[in-house]
Amino acid sequence: MSSTHDHSRHGAKQPERFDPAKAAKLDDPARFEYLPPAYITEALAAPQGACVIDFGTGTGTYAIELAQRRPDVEVVALDEQPEMLAMLRAKPAASALKNLKPVHTDALPELKGKADRVLAINVLHELGDEAMRGLVTLLKPEGRALFIDWRGDVERPAGPPRDHVYNAADARKRVEGFGLTVERQDLMQYHYVLVARRS
Repeated sequence: MSSTHDHSRHGAKQPERFDPAKAAKLDDPARFEYLPPAYITEALAAPQGACVIDFGTGTGTYAIELAQRRPDVEVVALDEQPEMLAMLRAKPAASALKNLKPVHTDALPELKGKADRVLAINVLHELGDEAMRGLVTLLKPEGRALFIDWRGDVERPAGPPRDHVYNAADARKRVEGFGLTVERQDLMQYHYVLVARRS
């Protein structure tokens, strides 16, 4: 257990938050091989003109991809770590995109009820109860959340230790414990995929 463990992470499966010193891993092109941006864009199924919040965007790798593929949607790249947002803003691709907005989680109250879609890639295992409640409040009544996270039931070349992440069934239980209903569940090579709506 990390000595810097903070109470806002109560309920998180992984005891410590992602270390910005490892941020280069988030920009590793190999990620696109097992987690293709085209698949994520399709699974998100954002309506025309939607507001999509990338919850825990990190360095914005997938937020940038989504904003490029869907110029009609507004992509809010949300993160609690200023270092991550600074890395995102420094990317030439990010500054060229008018529909991409890097935002710190301090702005959560202003974003309540604004999201047609929430995208949560590789963050469910890191989210404490407070963060989960915050994520749910972002959704419009007819909004959907797309959770894609590391599987705890397979050997992987990347990602956190297996005991720090969920298997699909436990992830579903966690998500549904916060007032969401899972409508779709898929398994990828190293990830599970859950599409959930407000109950």
